Formats: sequence, C-alpha cells, structure tokens
Amino acid sequence: MTAATTVWTRCATPLGPMVLAADAEGVIGAWFDGQKHFDGPEPDWGRDDAHPLLCETARQLEAWFAGRRTGFDLPLAPRGTPFQLAVWHEIARVGQGRTRSYGEVAQAVGRPTAFRAVGAATGLNPISLIIPCHRLVGRNGALTGYAGGLDRKRALLAFEAGQPALWADATAGVAA
Repeated sequence: MTAATTVWTRCATPLGPMVLAADAEGVIGAWFDGQKHFDGPEPDWGRDDAHPLLCETARQLEAWFAGRRTGFDLPLAPRGTPFQLAVWHEIARVGQGRTRSYGEVAQAVGRPTAFRAVGAATGLNPISLIIPCHRLVGRNGALTGYAGGLDRKRALLAFEAGQPALWADATAGVAA
C-alpha cells in the first residue's frame, strides 16, 4: 500500500464517532470527530468499512470501552518526526489507570527540558486512545490540553480509574 491506498472507516464510541485509518504498515490514525489537528480523511484515502485491520481496531476499541481489554494489540504505524515517534512510543508505555507528566516523558526520551515540545508532540498524536495521550498531565497532576477535548480527557481518566459516576457525568454531553 502507498499513501494512495491508505484506507479509513468510522466507528462509534461512547465519546463520539472516530475515524480509523490504516496503510500496509498498520494503523496510522484514530481520531475523534472534531479533534484538533485532523480535518478528516485525506482526499486520496479510500473508504473501506470491511478492511480487516480497521475492523479489528474497531473491535478492540469496543472491547476496551466495555472493560474487556486494558490495552491494544495492533500494528501501529504513526507518521511523524523522529522526536514525535519517540514521544508517542513513550506514551504507549503508560499503563491503563496511570498518568505521567510531560516532564517525565521528556526525561524518558532524553530531552529533560523539552516538556513543552513533548506537549506539542502529544497534541499531534494521530492514534488517540491506542497511544494513550490522555494519560499525560501537567507537573502538578493538572489536566492540560487534549486534542480530543478536555471533557473527553476527563471522561477517559474517570473510566480508567473505575469511577462510573464520573464517567457518566463526563460522557453526558461529550458524545452528543
């Protein structure tokens, strides 16, 4: 597959629809509708609602939201700079129900003073939820930006913390 044979589909989640995209190397994207830095599928991408990898990605997302999975087992192929790829790789290591600060990720990628650059790379993460950038917080634990919206970030952290009341409150207006 080349860029011209990138495929995409849509899937429903409790936090609103997502666009999933893949190429021959793996999943290249999972974006919420309205997510910053994503304007929709590229014109040369083909829609394929039956593509095996996209169907498997949607199944794993559904199982994750149902509480039957705590992680994902998918070939990932995000497109980014070497620094972005290093940041996204480190973010993928943050376990469910845990958080890390942007500074901790900067330290882990060997750029201890680059916490703002880590924040910028995090905002450009093309594979939301699967590369769990919602698990990054400010140095003091404060919720900071999330390309999918802070309401979604709150909802995801409440879900992972096993707080059904907070999850219900947080999702009340997000998916509408």
